[in-house]
Amino acid sequence: MLDKRHIERIREELDSCKRPIFFFHDDADGLCSFLLFYRHITEGKGVIVKMTPKIDSANYTRKVKEYEPDKVFILDIAVVEQDFLDDMHEMKIPVVWVDHHNPLKRDNVMYFNPRLNDIKDNTCVTAICYHVVKNDIWIAMVGSIGDWQMPDYRDDFIAKYPKLLDPSVFRPEEALFSQPIGNLVRVFSFVLKGKTDDVVKCMKILTRVSDPDEILHETTPPGRFLFKRHSSIKDHYDVLLKKAKDQVPKEELFIYIYKGEKFSFSSELSNELLFNYPSKIILVGREKSGEIKYSIRASEINVSLILAKALDGVEGFGGGHEHACGAVVKEKFNKRFIKQFKRALGAFEEASP
Repeated sequence: MLDKRHIERIREELDSCKRPIFFFHDDADGLCSFLLFYRHITEGKGVIVKMTPKIDSANYTRKVKEYEPDKVFILDIAVVEQDFLDDMHEMKIPVVWVDHHNPLKRDNVMYFNPRLNDIKDNTCVTAICYHVVKNDIWIAMVGSIGDWQMPDYRDDFIAKYPKLLDPSVFRPEEALFSQPIGNLVRVFSFVLKGKTDDVVKCMKILTRVSDPDEILHETTPPGRFLFKRHSSIKDHYDVLLKKAKDQVPKEELFIYIYKGEKFSFSSELSNELLFNYPSKIILVGREKSGEIKYSIRASEINVSLILAKALDGVEGFGGGHEHACGAVVKEKFNKRFIKQFKRALGAFEEASP
C-alpha cells in the first residue's frame, strides 16, 4: 500500500481538478478505481482502455484533445508510453498515474505505484483509490475481490454489508466464487463486455447506483438493467465454461482455446478454472483475427517468468503479475509458443527446490 503522504497527494490532485479525464483498464479493478474517483468529485469523463493495457500518443492523445480536461488520471494501466506523456506536457495538462504492475520509468508524470517501495507489494489500484476517497466501500470490495485480493477494509465491509461476505471467508478466490460479493463482481465484469455504446451506458449507470441491493436484488430500474445485461452475457460464458470443464486434462498444463465468440471471457474463465483446479497451470486463449489472446493463471508458479521465455522468437507480446498474466500470439506462432511454454515450465520445475 502507498504511504499516507502519497495517498494525501493523490487526494489533493483529485480534489483540485474540475474537468478530469480518467483512463482505466477494462476489468473490475480498473472500473472500480474509476468509479471511486468519479463518484468522489462527480465530475469528468471515463475512458475504458480495452484489450491491451497500454496508453500511447497515437490512440489516446486525440481523446484528450477532444475533451479538453484540466487533468489526466490513469488507473490500473500497465504501460504508458513516453510520447503520450510528452504530448500532455506540451499541452500543459498534469498527469496522475496510479498503478500496481511492474514499475516503469517515465518523465512528465506523477507516478504512484506501491512496487516502487516494495517490489512484492501489488496492492490493487481499487484499494489505493478507496484509501484516497474513503467512500463507496462496496465498490472498493468489488474491485479488490475482482483482482483476487482481500483488502484491509474487509472487516469494515462485512460490518456494513454482512449478507455479502461471510466473516469466515478470508481467501479472495473463495469470496469470488462462493459468496454474494462474487455475484456483484461478475456483474461489474460482464457489463464491460460488448459494444462500446452498451458498455458506456452501463458505466454511466454505475456512477449513480447507491447500494449493491439495487443490482443484486433488482430493486431499482438502473439495477435491474445492469443485472439483466449481465445475465444475458453470462449465458455465453456458462456455455464456454462447461466446454472447458469437459476438457480438463490429466497433466498439469491445462490449455483451452475457444474461437471467435461475441465476447471475450479469457480472464474470467482462467480465474474460475484455477479456482476449480488449483494444481493446474491454466492457459485460456481466444482465437480471433489471426491472433490468440491468452489469459494465464497459476496458484504457485511464477507464470510471468515462464511467459517471457515462451515468447522468445514468437510474434507476440505479453506480461503481467507473477500468478496472473496475459499474452497475444499470432496464430501461426502458436505451436512454437506452446512448445516453448512447456519447455520453460519443465525447466522451472526442475530448478525449483
